[in-house]
Amino acid sequence: MEGGVIERARWRDVFGHAEFRALFVAGVLSVAGDQLARVALAVLVFDRTESAGLTALTYALTYIPDLLFGPLLAGFADRFPRRSVMILTDLARAILVAAMAIEGMPLLAVILLLLALQAFGSPFNAARAATLPAVLPGDHYVLGKAANDMVVQFSQVLGFGAGGAIVVAVGTSGGLLLDSATFLLSAILLAVGVRRRPAPTGGTDAPRRSYFKDLSAGFSLVARTPKLRTLVILATIAGFYVTVEGLAIPYAHEIGQGPTAAGLLLAASPAGAVAGMWLITLWPPERRMRLLGPLAALACVPLALCFFTPGLVPTLLLWGLSGMASAYHLPTSAAFVQAVPDAQRGQAFGVASTALKGSQGLGILLAGLVADGSSPSFALGVMGTVGLCAAVAAGAAWSRARRPGPDVAGTSPA
Repeated sequence: MEGGVIERARWRDVFGHAEFRALFVAGVLSVAGDQLARVALAVLVFDRTESAGLTALTYALTYIPDLLFGPLLAGFADRFPRRSVMILTDLARAILVAAMAIEGMPLLAVILLLLALQAFGSPFNAARAATLPAVLPGDHYVLGKAANDMVVQFSQVLGFGAGGAIVVAVGTSGGLLLDSATFLLSAILLAVGVRRRPAPTGGTDAPRRSYFKDLSAGFSLVARTPKLRTLVILATIAGFYVTVEGLAIPYAHEIGQGPTAAGLLLAASPAGAVAGMWLITLWPPERRMRLLGPLAALACVPLALCFFTPGLVPTLLLWGLSGMASAYHLPTSAAFVQAVPDAQRGQAFGVASTALKGSQGLGILLAGLVADGSSPSFALGVMGTVGLCAAVAAGAAWSRARRPGPDVAGTSPA
């Protein structure tokens, strides 16, 4: 807490929590399953249609449910016991993926099952995110989230290659059945390793509001609380520097490189993020919170330098540096979850997650439009420059918001 000194946690302390170990492995299985499903479905669609456009569309559909259903379904994590929400959504996803593996399933049915699969991920992720602070107190939570986020980044670097090898070895149906097994194993781990906790919303004597009133309350909480609102704004700065993912291939072509170089460019940012997350956990908690704004700005600076169209190696270093600075998301999201009252953590997480993913999608879209009218290097330079200005403004707002004083009615500053 900002009113006193927080002792920096150690990795062995974090993994000493048996419940966290179960949540961590369940999260690893969930990420692995998602990556495997994306690869298997892309191969399935291309085999049936031989259309690169439909294959890309199918892959893009895996992200749409998060935007549509994120805030709508995440609130279930606040109305029911979170352990039960995680187990039931894992079981539902296992059934859906197994159904996709049925030979001869119409393509439209596969796509609808895919949308349902991703939709069930929203309440699972919200329930898991809201459970972690109850399992890991204080700075232990920051390291626990770092472990989870590093696994996600590693999956981006390595997941597609491993997923492709698995699909080649066992076929698309076999890959989907293996994916179903990961969700079943995750449900078992949660049932055995995480203890029962009651639903967080009030007690038996507290009147229960309607679901949509809870949904509105989640939006209102984030919008009217300066600290929460500013943390969400800092997170959405990602919409500017994530554009390297959308423009890596045309940028590689612009600097005279081919697909191999594009793959290296795509891996540079997540690889840098893994290193950055490890480094940021070595800092004292107070320093992390003080440097959120400067790190958000630093994540955008390398893109601004793309105006000068540096060669492959300088660009790899620049994008890797951007990824390292983007590790500010770790303390940002940790501070956000810890600052939200427990009864609204699931809903608030859904609001923040949707804002983040929406900013990323919009940023990539805008960068693509600018690149079409100019060049990839110019588009990246524009996004980096505008992002730098936005990050400076967000950092100043964060400095004001974290000053001691009342933050949310009925709560103390986080």
